[in-house]
Amino acid sequence: MKFSEIVSKLAEGATDNSLSYGQHTNPEITGLAALDEAKLGDLSYVEGAKFASFVAETRASALILPVDKKLHSQAQSRGMAWIATPEPRLLFAQAISLFYQPYRPAPEVHPTAVIHPSAKIGDDVYIGPHVVIQPGVEIGNGVIIHPNVVIYPDTKIGDRTTLHANCTIHERTRIGADCVIHSGAVIGAEGFGFVPTRTGWLKMEQSGYTVLEDHVEVGCNSAIDRPAVGETRVGSYTIIDNLVQIGHGCQIGFGCAIAGQAGLAGGVKLGNRVILAGQSGVGNQVTIGDGVIASAKAGVHSDVPPGETVSGMPAIPHKLYLKVSAIYNRLPEMYQSFRQLQRQSGKK
Repeated sequence: MKFSEIVSKLAEGATDNSLSYGQHTNPEITGLAALDEAKLGDLSYVEGAKFASFVAETRASALILPVDKKLHSQAQSRGMAWIATPEPRLLFAQAISLFYQPYRPAPEVHPTAVIHPSAKIGDDVYIGPHVVIQPGVEIGNGVIIHPNVVIYPDTKIGDRTTLHANCTIHERTRIGADCVIHSGAVIGAEGFGFVPTRTGWLKMEQSGYTVLEDHVEVGCNSAIDRPAVGETRVGSYTIIDNLVQIGHGCQIGFGCAIAGQAGLAGGVKLGNRVILAGQSGVGNQVTIGDGVIASAKAGVHSDVPPGETVSGMPAIPHKLYLKVSAIYNRLPEMYQSFRQLQRQSGKK
């Protein structure tokens, strides 16, 4: 595909007139690559000025650049084709779709699938080998169900949702439209509900519902638990990475991002657009406000107000955490000073 054709297609999807480009050449673009791995024929992107050195070294034939005249001049001096935008990474993501589309099987029901007669199946649905669909299930239009998926009774799957191989959808689950559930994920399994007694633990039946609103994506081997009563709810456009645990009764808002190995205990409430970085953890019944960011490995044990960034274990405001970290690195030096003062004062 010629670079000019790519520019034209990307410009069609732009919502404003923010694209500008320089094109002394019109190379044939055969693929996309990271800046330091690109070769002739590749399109790559530059996130910002801190990557300026790569512009002088990359072998890419064309670049997506930020709005930075120095970078534009640098690319131009090398005779490279380029396009500029305020959001280079976003435009690069859109460019990928010009070269790659995810595998989407044609509608069919594989003969090895086991579907209960009471299940309602929409139009243009693909149901792969060895899928099991139990009583009372409702499947919307255009749904894709890959091999070995098991869907328990009383479950509803919205239009155009994709269930990847070997995921399991338990009873009383509601999944909205345009969701993606990746391989090995378990949605709506029993929450960790037990009551201590004198003779041991009494199992509390988990009779609630698990609700995923529209456009939710759940990564491989993640688990979203069903509560004893009420519902566990994940808001629309929320993205959940691999190996994430979301406990029973959690309420997750719109557009949140939860990275790999994060864990939410029962009853956690996340506001809208919350970001939980990798291996962060949120304690039981904690409420986190809109726009909060918890950095990697943060341990959040108490409520966090909207807009705050927290770090550490237990989590504290990030600016305070940086000060504490700076002091921590100086502890050996401070200890030596302390010992010297002790010796001067005659103490052991």
